[in-house]
Amino acid sequence: MLSYRRLVRAGFGSNLPAVPRLAELIAALDGWYPPETAESWDAIGLTCGDPDAEVDRVVLAIDCVPATVAEAIDTGAGLLLTHHPLLLSGVHAVRADDPKGAMVHRMIRSGVAHFAAHTNADVAAHGVSAALADLLGLTDCQPLQAGPGAPLDQLAVYVPTADAPVLLAALAAAGAGAVGDYVECSFTVAGTGQFRPLSGAQPAVGTVGELTTVPESRVSMVLPRSRRAAVLAAMRASHPYEEVAFELTEQPGLPAATGSGRVGQLPGPLSLREFTELVANRLPATAWGVRAAGDPELPVRTVAVCGGSGASYTGLARRAGADAYLTADLKHHSTVEAVAERDGVAQRPMALVDAAHWATEAPWLPVVAGLLRAEFGDRLQVRVSEQVTDPWTLHTGRAASNPIG
Repeated sequence: MLSYRRLVRAGFGSNLPAVPRLAELIAALDGWYPPETAESWDAIGLTCGDPDAEVDRVVLAIDCVPATVAEAIDTGAGLLLTHHPLLLSGVHAVRADDPKGAMVHRMIRSGVAHFAAHTNADVAAHGVSAALADLLGLTDCQPLQAGPGAPLDQLAVYVPTADAPVLLAALAAAGAGAVGDYVECSFTVAGTGQFRPLSGAQPAVGTVGELTTVPESRVSMVLPRSRRAAVLAAMRASHPYEEVAFELTEQPGLPAATGSGRVGQLPGPLSLREFTELVANRLPATAWGVRAAGDPELPVRTVAVCGGSGASYTGLARRAGADAYLTADLKHHSTVEAVAERDGVAQRPMALVDAAHWATEAPWLPVVAGLLRAEFGDRLQVRVSEQVTDPWTLHTGRAASNPIG
């Protein structure tokens, strides 16, 4: 998908519609947060809305709740984009007298679409855990659990040197040569091609029965395996020869740079007490606050994070060498097992830091806002909701030294 910025640079800006359609926004979001990377149980994508509708304003929030629905309606937004799905559990009806159904009815009546990017946004390069790691200033980040890389092929084609630019353009248009944030990537080596056409051949160059040598180039590009048929068809259609000489190699599967959680390095070592204060100062404030399990003076340099409920990745964080692991929704027994039961055991200690679920995911919203603004420019107004949709509203307690009773 060509971005708005690239189209403007190419001189097509005046021909673009002033207001993007919802389908354009969905295509961009699916590019950053591919639906196929979501968990099978998840309910992502478009909840309600017309893909052909024009959308000039979007509100971003973690939760689709009455307050954020009202904000989208009051600000004239055509799309409410949230991290958490509205209809995650099995749904058989959206009655207007049901709380969730009432929100769906209200959005439809007001012309507001709803779209959710959930577990597919958790694992993405510009996703929830990546945003949390960036907020804390972590460097050299890697996924805690890397996802599988997309299957790739390597295509090498031998073509007359003068025809190489046309071939390369055709292959790129068919989907070859895309590497991360770069497109039209290729490598070319000059050489000499040799062939002798036999009876029945209709050579574009040379004569039947005579040995022919031609200045040729070997051009190579990578391509998603899913685009193999389209790329090979483009190769044959754009190549001047009757018989195309090419090599196609399946690249070995490698872990992707995306996946669940992140682990990286703080700029300098901190005590667990100082790191917990850093987390509390960087995350949006909530009644839940931030709590830590472990020795307050434990040195912390390597940090693992997972936005949202990440208790299941505690073992991965330990194996990754983390001194502290920040996530949400930690439970008593698993925390005791991970921290207290290891006290005095001949194992490297690792602290756990628990913050509000909403707070660990909220740093993702400005990231999505930045992507949308860069992609659509002044065609789209983007608003990050400032409403705290964390459900916990009160926190009180007494000094930890007070005895029971």
